[in-house]
Amino acid sequence: MTIINATLTTAPKRKQGCNSHNLDFPGNPKFKKQPTYHDLTKLMFTNGNPKTDKNLKIESLKKYWIKRLNLAPSNISGFNTCASASKGCKEACLHEAGNPVFMPQKTLGRVNRTLLYFKDRAKFLYMITKEIRNHEINCKKQGLKPVIRLNTTSDIMFENHKIMELFPNIQFYDYTKHFKRMIKYLKGSMPSNYHLTFSRNEVNNFQATQVLKAGGNVAVVFREELPKKYKGYKVISGDEHDLRFLDQKNVVVGLKEKLTLNKHGKLDKDNSGFVVDLK
Repeated sequence: MTIINATLTTAPKRKQGCNSHNLDFPGNPKFKKQPTYHDLTKLMFTNGNPKTDKNLKIESLKKYWIKRLNLAPSNISGFNTCASASKGCKEACLHEAGNPVFMPQKTLGRVNRTLLYFKDRAKFLYMITKEIRNHEINCKKQGLKPVIRLNTTSDIMFENHKIMELFPNIQFYDYTKHFKRMIKYLKGSMPSNYHLTFSRNEVNNFQATQVLKAGGNVAVVFREELPKKYKGYKVISGDEHDLRFLDQKNVVVGLKEKLTLNKHGKLDKDNSGFVVDLK
């Protein structure tokens, strides 16, 4: 019991069992406040992502060093970073891939980076420009080719911030579901050091076909095995590495389905049509 201003109140109960050892409650002297977007000291990472690290296992591709930005996808942060995302896309998002144990901390970091982008754009652009410049310097020292992927888990039109033009010797690349943006890229109206691959989902089949007809590349997620052709176009494996700017032109980039967390917190297959099942 606690006495406050001569009024008896009951102290808040703590959960018993193993959770009682959790330090994350304000009454504990070792309580650590969760960091906010104001506390960010870096935005990008060069390792730790299974997809973007794959080229490091291929001798001829070890010369490329990828630095990536992970924001919170869709509207997880309260701001929409994937305006053209479909329901199936959201459910199959690779944001939910990986070890579920690390999801809370991973999501917090991505949300904070996203909040910084939307709430303090000037600071965000300053930080990211500095980090890209340092990456270019580090690559030069080690004899590597710098590569940047800004939309690892988002679909923001970063070209509007003229970032690519500041670094003509760096290769930028992304996937996108913005059809008009993709067509603009195919018409040569994007920075020459920026490569885009269109992503097919369950609601943009027609647009994906239009991109292929216009000579672009389209990423398609397949269940189990990749076909040799899809809609008459050659299918290449997009799972061997993530350096999409090295792909042949006018092909389907086949990706095998990765299990993601469902609403019950369990790894599950997609049932929306986002994943193409040829059986």
